[in-house]
Amino acid sequence: MNWEWRHARPEDAGFDRAMAARLQAFAARPEMAGLHGVVVARDDAILLEAYFEGPDECWGRPLGAVAFGPETLHDVRSVSKSVVALLYGIALGDGRVPPPETPLVDAFPEYADLVGDEARRAMTLHHALTMTLGIEWDESLSYADPRNAERMMDAADDTCRFILERPRRTAPGTEWRYCGGATALLAQLIARGTGMALLDYARARLFTPLGIEDVAWTLGSDGEAAAASGLRMRPRDLARIGRLVNECARGSERDLLPPAWIEAMLTPHVVAEEHVAVERRIEYGYQWWIGHFSRSGRPWYGAFGNGGQRLVAAPGLGLSLVVTAGNYNAADAWRLPVGVFTDVVLASLVE
Repeated sequence: MNWEWRHARPEDAGFDRAMAARLQAFAARPEMAGLHGVVVARDDAILLEAYFEGPDECWGRPLGAVAFGPETLHDVRSVSKSVVALLYGIALGDGRVPPPETPLVDAFPEYADLVGDEARRAMTLHHALTMTLGIEWDESLSYADPRNAERMMDAADDTCRFILERPRRTAPGTEWRYCGGATALLAQLIARGTGMALLDYARARLFTPLGIEDVAWTLGSDGEAAAASGLRMRPRDLARIGRLVNECARGSERDLLPPAWIEAMLTPHVVAEEHVAVERRIEYGYQWWIGHFSRSGRPWYGAFGNGGQRLVAAPGLGLSLVVTAGNYNAADAWRLPVGVFTDVVLASLVE
C-alpha cells in the first residue's frame, strides 16, 4: 500500500469548506491556548493541516517558544502506549513475544521469587495490555511530581521488578487502572524477543514501511526507550498510524499487522473511567481507547497523551485526526483536543 499523503480540499472529501475557518476561530479562544498542531485526513488525503507557535518541552525539559511546522517533532506522550501495542502485535506475528494468555511471571523468569508466588501468577499479558493488572499504581498526580507512579518507575533501579512486585489492589481483570508500567513490561518483552532496541524494531517493522523517517524516542533513566510516554513524531506521520489502524480495521491492510491482533486490540475489554472523550462511556482495548459516535454508533479509536496529544482513528469515516498541544500536566488538557474533534472536525462533516 502507498502510504504517501496526497492533499485534497475538505469540500471534496465530505466536509464543508468552513473547516479551516472553524479551526482558526477555535484556536483564537483564550481558553483553548496551547494548541500546537492539527492534521485532519480522510483515507489517503490530508484535508487540513495547521500549525501554531507556543512554548513546548521534551519529556519535561523546556524547549522555549517553538514555531511549529510540518517537520517539527513533538512529544506524543502516552500516545506511545498505543504504538507499543501495535509493535507487540507485529512481534507476536513474528513469533518473538509470548501470547496474551501468558502469566507475566513466566515471561520474566529471572525473578525467581516472583515466579513462585501463586497470587502473582494470575497476572497475564492480557491484563497488562488492558491495564487491569490489579496492582497499586497511581498516575493521578502530576507527572512533574516524583510521587507519580511513572516517575517512581523511572527512578527505580530495576524497572521490571518495580512493576511486578507492586502490592496487589484487586484481582487481575476486575478493575481498570491507568498504568504506564504495563506498557513498560510489554516493551521490554519486545526488546528481549527481537534482540533490538524498541526504536530500532519500530523503525524496521512499523515506521519505515509506513514511510515515516524522522522519529525519536526519549530514553528513561535506565538508558532504554521510555515506552509509556517518550515517543516524538511529526503530526502528519502520526496521522499515518491512524490511517494504518483504519485500513487494518477495514481489512484492507493485512501485511503489517496480523488481523487477529487488530481484532483483539480494538475489542472493548473494559470500561475506562476517565473524562477524556466525547462520549460519557469510553472503553479500553489493548492500549487503545474506544468510543462510539452517538448518531451512528460506529466506533472510533483513540491514542491519548498528556498535555492534549491525541490521535483519533475512525474506520467508518476513514478519518485520522491528530492534535498536538503544550498543556502538559493540566487537569483539563483533554478539553482542547476534544474541542477540535467536536467543534471543528465533526461540525464540518457533511457525509
